[in-house]
Amino acid sequence: MNSIRPLVSFIILIALVKTASAGPNAAQCKEEIRLGLNACKPVVYGKSPSAECCHRVRVSHVECVCPEITPKVAVLIDINRAVRLVQGCGRRVPRHFKCGSITTP
Repeated sequence: MNSIRPLVSFIILIALVKTASAGPNAAQCKEEIRLGLNACKPVVYGKSPSAECCHRVRVSHVECVCPEITPKVAVLIDINRAVRLVQGCGRRVPRHFKCGSITTP
C-alpha cells in the first residue's frame, strides 16, 4: 500500500488539471508520470508541493493520468485535499470534473 501512495498523490495533483495542448504518446505519458512522481513525493508525507511539483501539475496531460485512476486508486484519494493542492499550485479545478471515468474531458 505504501508503494502506491506516491503515485496516488501525483495522480491527485494532476488528474484534476486539464491541459489544452495536443495529446502525448504512450512514451511521453510514461515520462510525465515518472517526472511527476519524483517531483511530488514529499506531498505524500504531508509537505507542501514544491515549485517543481507545481510545475509538473501545470504541464502534465490529463489524458496521461486519468487512465491510472482505477476504482482501487480512487478510494485512496481525499478529493478535498487534492483540490486544495491543485489550487495551491495555481490551477483551477473544473466543476464536476471526474478523472478516471467516461466523463473525463
